[in-house]
Amino acid sequence: MSVYDKLKELGITLPPVTPPAAAYVPFVRTGNLVYLSGHIAKKEGKAWVGQLGRNIDTEEGKQAARAIAVDLMGTLHAAVGDLNKVKRIVKLLSLVNSTNEFTEHHLVTNGASELLAQVFGEKGQHARAAFGVAQIPSGACVEIELIAEID
Repeated sequence: MSVYDKLKELGITLPPVTPPAAAYVPFVRTGNLVYLSGHIAKKEGKAWVGQLGRNIDTEEGKQAARAIAVDLMGTLHAAVGDLNKVKRIVKLLSLVNSTNEFTEHHLVTNGASELLAQVFGEKGQHARAAFGVAQIPSGACVEIELIAEID
């Protein structure tokens, strides 16, 4: 099954690349690696604002991370032209806007990790880091960047 068939089965439509909000580019391709800049969580087209452990719970954070994975795949599609060229999702870096007491960053990030594995199969299994930060641009609850290897 192609990646696009799987996306269709899941009811996912890939969004266009979001224009950068500052002095950076959405992706950089070097050799067979593609580095995607951090994508913030969005809800209804706006920053998904909140802080885990204060006004957002783990399950909602997981949904935000899943939404980011959809955006990341849209950017990756723009970068390579065909998601079936993805040889491997190599790594995610997940930043979770959280209180000092919140300790479930890894569970929040599962929202993105699980979707990528669902869409890409074994090629979607990746290394990752997930940790808490005091704030994310626009007050977003989660930001994730991605590195992929392509054919």
